Amino acid sequence: MSGISRLTGAVAIFAALLCGAITHAHAQGNAPLGFAVIADALTRSADEAPVRRMLDAIARDGNIAFIVYDGNFKGSNEACRDSIYQSRHDLLDASRTPLVLLLGQHDWADCTQAHTGAYDPVERLDFVRQLFFADATALGQTPLTLSRESDVARFRNFREIVRWQAQGVAFIGLNVPSPNNHYLTAGGRNGEFEDRAVATTFWLEHAAESARRTDMRALVILLQGDPDFSRYERRERFAWLRFSRSNQPRDGYLELKRSLVKAAEAFRGPVIVIHGTEAQEPNGFHIDQPLRNDKGLIVTNLTRVAIAFAKPQSQWLEVQSDAQWHPPFRLRVRNVRESHAGETIAPASDAPAMSYPSSIPSATPPPSLPRNDLPESLPPPPAMPLPASDLPPILTPRESLPPILPVPASGVQNGSGQ
Repeated sequence: MSGISRLTGAVAIFAALLCGAITHAHAQGNAPLGFAVIADALTRSADEAPVRRMLDAIARDGNIAFIVYDGNFKGSNEACRDSIYQSRHDLLDASRTPLVLLLGQHDWADCTQAHTGAYDPVERLDFVRQLFFADATALGQTPLTLSRESDVARFRNFREIVRWQAQGVAFIGLNVPSPNNHYLTAGGRNGEFEDRAVATTFWLEHAAESARRTDMRALVILLQGDPDFSRYERRERFAWLRFSRSNQPRDGYLELKRSLVKAAEAFRGPVIVIHGTEAQEPNGFHIDQPLRNDKGLIVTNLTRVAIAFAKPQSQWLEVQSDAQWHPPFRLRVRNVRESHAGETIAPASDAPAMSYPSSIPSATPPPSLPRNDLPESLPPPPAMPLPASDLPPILTPRESLPPILPVPASGVQNGSGQ
């Protein structure tokens, strides 16, 4: 065989392998995905045992690919001692399911208070970064590779800001604590806040653009603090000419919200933002579309999920996604408790499932849920009119709906967590 023939054959084989790899990647990207979100679960030493049982219960669920711990792995009244951090690291790292840890208010921002030891929050943040985020993998006994912002030379300190992909969904984890994103009102340069705000903006906007270019089907952004989406400030060209000053404190989430608007505009597909909230949520969470742009219009392709578990040591949010569903996300709160015999079990939850209402028409009907997810019949969902937006249309009129819609709570039961 001549050299040209051999080269032609090699090119053909390479092309066939490449096409096969692309086909396999697309098939993997369309596969169903399930993940868990827990938060605020570790507030004292007594919480460690029930949280360990909850992690074991999640690990027995074959539909959960990974866990996101959405902030506050220590309590507000716990001292910011090295030993507490080490104990929590060992507990979370023992998870059989990959666990992505995001930082919250009590993990470092509150350490300046007297009852937590009067530490320097920036020093504690650096210690946490070294202990929990030493390499490119998530916590847990099963590997999950993450991209850390510290891989970018300009942002080498920000190991806790991450992103990863799973089954065609792009995930972004941020360090955005409550209250007010650790914005300090003292005089001088607010160095920690300002540097982190720049890093967050860079990571969020570039990750959204990357997700668009790689044809991700959804973008999920997770953070601990509540960005107070009801408050938005429009850019004003001549605001500096005003002599009067507002008594309202400066919005520490302002840059984040503007970056979320840009990310939603760049990605154009469904964007889900999951964060904690101080508000009482009888069902453990609520969903809405609260983000506005500079024109005051609602960003219609972004949906917020605010979580507030009644029992964080035994409750977790299950999120399921499937490219064949319209809308593509469903979620529910799962409960775990300990039986009298000491065996960890998970009863049905009273929280409603968030799913695709059967009364909404669709060209491709979603697969039916198990009978422990939905009752025999559902009342029609409440009307959810969507405000006009200046964003270009991203869905056909029939499917121009939020990526998650509520199912009425009456008669809805959730399955076990095993």
